[in-house]
Amino acid sequence: MSPPKLPELDALERIIELGAGWLESRVVCDVNLPGGGAYPIHVITLGNPAREVPAVGYFGGVHGLERIGAGVVIAYLQSLVMRLQWDSTLHKQLESVRLVFMPIVNPGGMALGTRANPHGVDLMRNAPVEAREPVPFLVGGQRFGPALPWYRGAKAKPMEIENRAVCEVVTAELLARDFSVSVDCHSGFGARDRLWFPYAHTRAPIAHLAEMHALKTIFIQSNSHHRYIIEPQSLQYLAHGDLWDHLYLQSCAQEGRMFLPLTLEMGSWLWVKKNPRQLFSRHGIFNPLIEHRQQRVLRQHQLLLDFLSRAACGHHLWLPGSEARAQHHAQALQDWY
Repeated sequence: MSPPKLPELDALERIIELGAGWLESRVVCDVNLPGGGAYPIHVITLGNPAREVPAVGYFGGVHGLERIGAGVVIAYLQSLVMRLQWDSTLHKQLESVRLVFMPIVNPGGMALGTRANPHGVDLMRNAPVEAREPVPFLVGGQRFGPALPWYRGAKAKPMEIENRAVCEVVTAELLARDFSVSVDCHSGFGARDRLWFPYAHTRAPIAHLAEMHALKTIFIQSNSHHRYIIEPQSLQYLAHGDLWDHLYLQSCAQEGRMFLPLTLEMGSWLWVKKNPRQLFSRHGIFNPLIEHRQQRVLRQHQLLLDFLSRAACGHHLWLPGSEARAQHHAQALQDWY
C-alpha cells in the first residue's frame, strides 16, 4: 500500500532535481509506516567537502506535527538553489563552507500527524542522556509508554532509526571538522521566537559558553531589529534524552573541535492568538494555517539561516581569543545564569 503523499517531501525532491548540478544527495535510511509503505530520509550537501572548512547543518521536521520547521529549511535550500543559477558571490562563499540539510527527519510522524515517530517515540527525548536534575512530569520525557506524549522509548534499546540517521550525518559532516554549527527548526513554545542552545539535561553552562555568547553578539550587531530570545534551553525546562545535548557531548570528547548546536523554537502561540480557530486543529497549534502568515514565517527566518552560513565562513574573525573569551564567559554567566 502506498503511503500518503507528503507535500514537503515532494517539494524537497523537486529541489534536489533542480539543483542536480550543484547538490549532492543521498537517502540515509527509509522509515516504515505501521500499515505499510515507507518514506526516505534525505540528506543534501553542497559547498566545499574538504575537512579543513567549517560546516553548517540545517535540520527540520523532527516532530511530525511541526511541519513549519521542515518548511523553513526547505525554503532556504530552495533559495540557495535558485541563487546558484546567477549569484557569483554565493559560489565564492561555498568555497569556504560546507552546508548540510536534513529538512524532514521524521517523515513517518509527519504523515501520521503525530509529534512522535511511527513507533510513538519522541525523537527529542530518545537520546542516551539522563537529566542530572528533576525534570517536569511527562514533558521532560517518560517511559510509561507511547500512548502518552514525550515517550522516550524503552530503556536500554538503541535510538530510533531517525535519530541514528541524524547522528550518522552529524558525526560524518559536522563533528569531523574543527568548527561547525547547526540549527534544528521547531515550533510550539510560547509567543516569541527563541534560539536555544544546550544544555537541556542540566542547568550547568556548556564548555563553549563564551563562543556561544560571541555568536549571539555578532548576530545582534548585524541584525539590530531581530525578535529572537537567545538562551540556554535549561532556562525554560530540563529534559531527558535531548538529541543535541548528546551530540554536543560527543563533540566535546574530541580535542580541538567545536560544535555549536542551536534549536529554533518558533513561537506558535502568536499564530493561535491571531487566529483562535487554530486551537481546534492539532496542526493549527504548531503551524500557521493562514497562507499569508505561513509565507511570512518562511521569509522571516531565512536571514537567520543565511547568517549562520556566513558566521561559519568567518568564524576565525569572531571567535574570542583568551582575553576576550574570559570577558564573553563572564558576560554570558551574568546574562543567562
